[in-house]
Amino acid sequence: MKLKNKVALVLGGIKGIGKGIGLALIDQGVKVALTYYDWGESLEEMKQNFADTGKDHLIIKVNLRDPNEIIRMMAQVIDRFGQLDILINNIERGGWPVVHGAYTSEQWDLEMETTLKAKKWVFETALPWLQKSDDACVINFSSIAGIVGRSGPASYIFNEGYSLANRGVSILTETWARLGAPRVRVNEIMLGFFETRHAEKTRGWGLLTDEQKQALVEHTLLKRTGKIRDVVRAVSFIINDAPFMTGSVIRLDGGYCIGGDIVAPMPVGVE
Repeated sequence: MKLKNKVALVLGGIKGIGKGIGLALIDQGVKVALTYYDWGESLEEMKQNFADTGKDHLIIKVNLRDPNEIIRMMAQVIDRFGQLDILINNIERGGWPVVHGAYTSEQWDLEMETTLKAKKWVFETALPWLQKSDDACVINFSSIAGIVGRSGPASYIFNEGYSLANRGVSILTETWARLGAPRVRVNEIMLGFFETRHAEKTRGWGLLTDEQKQALVEHTLLKRTGKIRDVVRAVSFIINDAPFMTGSVIRLDGGYCIGGDIVAPMPVGVE
């Protein structure tokens, strides 16, 4: 994809992974629209970060749980830029067992509506505009919670509702790849434990004991948590270097999902 003068919509751009992706895209010549709703204390820093680029961008406050607000948001993007070529579907809400304890009905609904429902309405609202592009790309973000669930060292971090919602994202990725083809590629990045998502720079991480944190790292083959730059590189690969990939999932977890068990030494054998 030739990125100069392309237009990207990045959900959850106020901090962390969303902001990192937005800044990387704008640095490559993309016109970027970014959304936020919570984390108002980070808004001024976000505004300054993007103003410092000197590049064209748009920041929108929107409640993505409301389909009507999504329609309004998309209208703002099109009114400003006239097109849409890239959708970074980076929105989720996950209740940590160590933070929230047992589920309430309200917490369950919040996680489902944010992690699953909001992605669907954003994609469906964006699709007609993406289909007008000569080369469009959608990246859904999900979590390895959809694979490991509430188990092992992740039991303190992943609730079963959040896990269920993330397993559903992969179904949406495959369906949307069919709907978007051949003009719109739709792929998914399934995240493990990252510094601003389920790791060091989050409230929940500070509630874990040193032993619980170490267990998560030890279960990860690469023996570390992920950095924002790791996600940015994966996004760049999908957008720029994978024109024949759609409907696929990249598991970006440092090997957590296959960690834990060691490989036994090769036996001598009997012959």
